[in-house]
Amino acid sequence: MTAVSMAKTRAMDRSERCRRAAWPRTLALGLAAAVIAAVFACGPFPILAAGDATAQAARKGAEPAVAADEEADGQPLRVVIRFLTESDYPPFNFFDEDGQLTGLNIDLARAICVDAGVACDIKERPWDELLLALKRGEADAVIAGHMVTAKALKSVDFSTPYLHTPGRFAVRRDTEKREITPGELEGQRIAVIRGSAHEAYLKAFFRGSRIEVHPSSDSAREALASGKIDYVFDDGISLSFWLNGTLSRECCEFRGGPFLESRYFGDGIAVALPKGDAKLKEVVDKALSRLRESGRLDELVGRHFPHRIY
Repeated sequence: MTAVSMAKTRAMDRSERCRRAAWPRTLALGLAAAVIAAVFACGPFPILAAGDATAQAARKGAEPAVAADEEADGQPLRVVIRFLTESDYPPFNFFDEDGQLTGLNIDLARAICVDAGVACDIKERPWDELLLALKRGEADAVIAGHMVTAKALKSVDFSTPYLHTPGRFAVRRDTEKREITPGELEGQRIAVIRGSAHEAYLKAFFRGSRIEVHPSSDSAREALASGKIDYVFDDGISLSFWLNGTLSRECCEFRGGPFLESRYFGDGIAVALPKGDAKLKEVVDKALSRLRESGRLDELVGRHFPHRIY
């Protein structure tokens, strides 16, 4: 081997060692700080090939979702998760009085990033653009209250659900306490929204009750508050805000439940992910699992919902 080739080999070995030492620091320092540290320690990196995805992203002015280095399994080392959400769906995602994007989904996205040891980039777009942007590669994940449905699964993948939308019964506080079962509610007047999954559930399992169909949630809830019916059966999330709001006049409370049959009430709310990105799904699912086991997920939900929805 000539002196020139030996020098090239040593330079390449040195560059590779420096890159492998520098990139993991991004978990604590962030991408920019790690690159600066590596440049000062090792000198400038080799110019990336024209076909390199990171180089292409840099030329387009986009934030690369992964570093140029690789983990031991040959997969790119992720240093940031680019989340998209929307801004008009409180308490999930909305602008507060100071103009800051906040809500359960925002807090949860940040918690996922902290647990996974990556940076977090959260931007907002209109609801109708979210999944389209994800499919175009303009984001790594969408966290905006999307339900897991068969239709959506044709174009995107989902994380494990982080929230379910149970059916719940609401009743006036002074109403006689009963077990919330088909037998105990036989003959009771129950308001439900026309055409809803909750109407279908009542007609399947509470056939002995007097089911009164209403055109809207407002109509059904006002009938309960004024004593015209005995119970309302509706979405637990929206009911929790009504119970805690001024329109209810503090009349009512949850009884029984929650009712979580997926056939009627879906498979829950989850993070939407690019189709086929198993590595990213694993990162997000593991983070959600640890947040759930530690109690952190329940803490975040409790922070944004005035009544326990489960």
